[in-house]
Amino acid sequence: MTIATPGLALFDTAIGKCGIAWSERGIALVQLPEPTDRETRSRMVRRLPGAREAPPPPMARAAIDGIVALLRGEPSDLTAIVLDMEDVPEFARRVYEVARAIPPGETLSYGEIAARVGTPGAAREVGQALGHNPYPLIVPCHRVLAAGGKIGGFSANGGVDTKLRLLSIEGAQANGQLLLFERPTLHP
Repeated sequence: MTIATPGLALFDTAIGKCGIAWSERGIALVQLPEPTDRETRSRMVRRLPGAREAPPPPMARAAIDGIVALLRGEPSDLTAIVLDMEDVPEFARRVYEVARAIPPGETLSYGEIAARVGTPGAAREVGQALGHNPYPLIVPCHRVLAAGGKIGGFSANGGVDTKLRLLSIEGAQANGQLLLFERPTLHP
């Protein structure tokens, strides 16, 4: 069986130009904005060698429209988007499944996800899986916090600032209360 070359496209959002790549199996990659379009495109091609720019097919167009709406602060359900998880390890698949179920504006901790995938005490492993998430926003890793409601890390360009911005766009809440995020203080 011949596998078609993965396609990719860049698209404008409220936070900058994002990227998306797809295969015949589903969405293969989502890329949050890098400092330039060239860097966004380059990072995508490094992560998905062989991908070529192309007009998005209907399933990718639907994902783009959902992501654009979400980043404008509009309700957008991305849970029906089919993902190409052929190369995703089983543990990460289970983590992504739980993370996808976190509604916009709500959060879970790494430990809560570990418990939900049946591996209590594996918060660090959950964090590692989410740190390699090829589908940010569709698998909303920004909605996962460290213990005690601490922000934790974020591997996208801009790091924690980007995570805070995404949570702010969604009006993030925990236990029914709006979260008020403070910029972490860095000590020399």
